[in-house]
Parts: sequence; structure tokens; C-alpha cells
Amino acid sequence: MKKKKIKMFVCGPTVYDYSHIGHAKTYVQFDVVVRYLRYLGFDVFYLQNITDLDDKIIQRAKELDVTPKDLAEKMEKEYYKDMKALYVTSVTKYARATDFVAAILKQVKILLERGFAYETDDGIYFDLSKFKEYGKLSGRTTLEAEDAVSRIDEGVKKKNKGDFALWKKSKPDEPKWISPFGFSGRPGWHIEDTAITESHFGPQYDIHGGARDLIFPHHEAEIAQMEAAYDKKPFVKYWLHTGFLTVNGQKMAKSLRNFVTIQNALRDWTPQELRFWYISTHYRSPIDYSKQNLESARKSLERLNEFMRNVKNGKDKFRKNLIEETKKKFLAAMNDDFDTPRALAVIFDFVHHVNQVGGGKKAYKLMKKFDEIFRIFSESEEEKLPEEVEELVKKRDEVRKHGDFKASDELRERIKQAGYLIEDIGKGHRIKKIKK
Repeated sequence: MKKKKIKMFVCGPTVYDYSHIGHAKTYVQFDVVVRYLRYLGFDVFYLQNITDLDDKIIQRAKELDVTPKDLAEKMEKEYYKDMKALYVTSVTKYARATDFVAAILKQVKILLERGFAYETDDGIYFDLSKFKEYGKLSGRTTLEAEDAVSRIDEGVKKKNKGDFALWKKSKPDEPKWISPFGFSGRPGWHIEDTAITESHFGPQYDIHGGARDLIFPHHEAEIAQMEAAYDKKPFVKYWLHTGFLTVNGQKMAKSLRNFVTIQNALRDWTPQELRFWYISTHYRSPIDYSKQNLESARKSLERLNEFMRNVKNGKDKFRKNLIEETKKKFLAAMNDDFDTPRALAVIFDFVHHVNQVGGGKKAYKLMKKFDEIFRIFSESEEEKLPEEVEELVKKRDEVRKHGDFKASDELRERIKQAGYLIEDIGKGHRIKKIKK
């Protein structure tokens, strides 16, 4: 490493549709990884690509009777809105594939010159027979059911079954760029990412992340391209892959009518609840989206939010070394492959101890430090109250001051009908939104 600098790349979305809760799992969990590395003092350059030209985009654009460019631009904006809504703010730079066509052509040219690529009547392909280490990341060389295949590289004149397209001849109605190969075309899927990372990081970097279904063939192809082009190994030092997401035990698919977009999920759950639910499972593990699982996460998170409200103005009465002990256990958990479930267990143990004896500013400050990494707390239940509810609360405070408890109860009921519960605490109150 050079001066605690980390170069990290994560495969971003193919922007042909609204992002779903499976995307959210990956990007929230990598957001936590990057936040933690920065918490430790590392200078992380977090790069993420946007695949804004792809077979899926071309096909969907035809179905909607729009241009691929217009569709990609619209869905890219929606993706950024979704990430902002989920507090995924750690990305240093987003890079669109179509902004790197020159870098893509340069890599294709190098692979042709070095004998790792060949031309057919429909494009230029990588010759897997020339790269003997293909499969070293996944331990295999053939496709399986769970693999993500974003492009259809089924050229009839390919030399080997697994050979993948580096540059495709464009059909008449498809986007195209002039190339030095004697024909106009468009990039292959795998080479978009290596062109982007080489442009920012050079031929080698520290961490590459993505969802588990990208290991083969996408990440294997990236390794083959870069190591074949530049003879530098390893292409990437560390690979991190997020586990699959299911919906009520089934694979998410539009055909099963269980496809949940991020925007739909945010109608039922807060961003904090979704983030908490994601990090309650290790990033490498599978997770199941169900009402029961999310309700459980909601209840657990509310315990933490209630603790934050209670200690904000309390007094620390716990033993002196509890803060340092908790920090040490938290760091040990997170240093063990970003074990967020174990780190959350450390936090809940701390909450349990403090609740028994009383806590104040020191406890609150520690929890706020942890939340720089997790971004899950929402201790104030009174944020963004609708105007009509604010008015009812003010009126109720007034009648309570004058001892009119009948009117106070009537106003409490009206507040409840508006979707909020009001709880009296001494001379003040606490308001909670009623969860659906």
C-alpha cells in the first residue's frame, strides 16, 4: 500500500430499468465497507461504473420506443435518486461506459497485437485458449444457472465456446462508434469495466467488488483481459462478492411478480430500516426479503433509536472501561471481513449494559461514531411532521398546561388518526409514526 491509499472498484448497474432491492443490498453493504475503511483512516477512492450501453438497454429501448441513450440517461438519474435515498454517499466517482470508448478501443487493439484476440464477421473476440489461467477466480470455466450474462456473445464463428466479445459490429439501428478495425461497432460488456479502471487506477488495483453472480464470467473475463494485455499479476488484490437476495424464499423475477424496486421498498420501510436489515447479515451471505424479516429488523432498530433518545440527555453511570472494551470488540468484528452482524451484536450488548445502570453523553457519542459507518439511526421521531399534526400537537400541549385532559385525550385521538402516537414524558412528549 501507498500511504494508506486504497483504490476500489465496484460493478455498478446496467441502467435499463429501475434498480431493485438486490442492487440495494450490494450497494448498501459496499457503502458500509468504504465508510469503515475511511473510519480507520484509509484514503479510499471508490469508483463505480454505469453500464449505459448494453444488449438489455437496446432491447428495452425498442420495447418502449425510445432511444437507448434516452432510456439510459433516465434510469441513471433514477439510480442516483435511489442511492441518495438509501444514504449511499461513499462513491468517489461514477463512470459511464460510453465516456470511455477511446480507452476500450486501446485495450482491444493491445489484445489483438498480443495475439489474445481475433476478428470474425460479427466482431472481435477474446481467445480463451491463449489465456491458460482463465477460471482461477471461480475455479471453473463454464456457465452455471446463477451467472449473470448481460451480453449475448454467441458468434457462430467463435474459436472457443466461452470466447467473449471485446468489440461488436453494430446492427443498422444500434449505437455505433468508428473504430480502427475497419468497421463501426460498440463495446463488449467485460471490457467496459477494465477500460474504466485502467483509466483511473492503471493495470492493477486493490479491491474489486460486485454481486456474487458476476464472478463468472464477468470477473473472470476482466482478469483475462487485463493480465493478458499488461502482464501484471494479480489484476486485483482482493475480491469481495455480495450474497444473493431472495423474496419470500424465491428468486426475484418479474415473471413471478415478486420484483421489488428500491422505490417500492421505500414506501413500506425507512432507509434506515432497510440499511439495518441489510447489515444484519454478512455481505457474503444470502438474505431473504419478507415482511416478517423486515418487521423484526424494524423492532430491533427501534430499540437502538430509543436508547439514543434516552441517553442523549442522561448521565453516564457505567464502568469507565466499558467504552474502550466496546470499541475494541466492534473493531475486532469489523476487521474480520467486515462482520457487520457481529458488530451489531457488540452494539446491542453495550446498550443492554448501559440500560441497566444509566447512560449519557459518552454512550451517545460512541453510538454516533458507530453510525458514521452504519448510517442507521433516526433518534428523533419528530422530524418532518405534517403541518396539521404539528398544529394538533401544539394545541394539545396548550390544553395540557391548563389541565383540560378531556380535550387533551380528544387531540391525542386526532393525532393517532393522522398516523402518529404521542407519548407524554414528564412535562414534554415523544411522537412516533405508526408503522403500517
